Amino acid sequence: MNKQALIAKIAEDTGSSKAGAAAAMESLLEGITKSLKKGESITFVGFGTFKTSQRKARTARNPQTGAPIKIPKRRVVRFSAGKTLKDAVR
Repeated sequence: MNKQALIAKIAEDTGSSKAGAAAAMESLLEGITKSLKKGESITFVGFGTFKTSQRKARTARNPQTGAPIKIPKRRVVRFSAGKTLKDAVR
């Protein structure tokens, strides 16, 4: 399922327009993005938690040449599924 299909599903389930569902989806994604940028975690009870973590700097290898490449440390987004989601997928 892609973003447009999800918007169509939300519009159908709620009886709202696709434009309204798209606006709600954009607002949700913007809110999640802003919170993660601040370093806050987002928890949807039963669904899961989005949070950021620090990935250490490391040395990797270029697969073509075998030359070492330094990869700097960075923040990455992590998602851990909640119990209800895990049980639903099993």
